[in-house]
Amino acid sequence: MARSIFIGDEVTAAGFRLAGLEVRVPAPEETAATLQAAQAAHPPLILLTAEFAAYLDPATLEEALTALGPALHLVTDAGGRVAVPDLAATVRARVGVSQ
Repeated sequence: MARSIFIGDEVTAAGFRLAGLEVRVPAPEETAATLQAAQAAHPPLILLTAEFAAYLDPATLEEALTALGPALHLVTDAGGRVAVPDLAATVRARVGVSQ
């Protein structure tokens, strides 16, 4: 069975590597190609740091997040430099519900 894949910075990757994930640490300009290669490997899960998600074209990120598989989940890096967007707020905004 394929292992889950982490894409992000080297420091955060070290922790995910210890947890048994396959890790990829691309240069910022290689993030889209790295994500595409990870999707082609058909892992059960791809974890992408919010920092590296910012290097992607918004349409590419949206397509990857809404694809049927493999599942893509955004995570915060080990240093907490770039926060993950609030999923609940995003859903509320898209359906037109204010809180």
